[in-house]
Amino acid sequence: MSDAYDYFREHAIAAVRKARALPRGRPKQKQRTVARIYHLLSKEAALVPNMHHLDDFRAARRLERQISR
Repeated sequence: MSDAYDYFREHAIAAVRKARALPRGRPKQKQRTVARIYHLLSKEAALVPNMHHLDDFRAARRLERQISR
């Protein structure tokens, strides 16, 4: 396993837990989408380590920060 896989996987788990704690509505849907993105990034990183994952990760982090506002 690569370090990127583990890193993205941990973010996916944290995002799912955060989504479960939110009440129904648009923020919860967005948080679940962020969790799915992290999960997909972890699957891709497990297959082929790539620097392009970082750009996707940064975009997901920005979206997650917007949700928490």
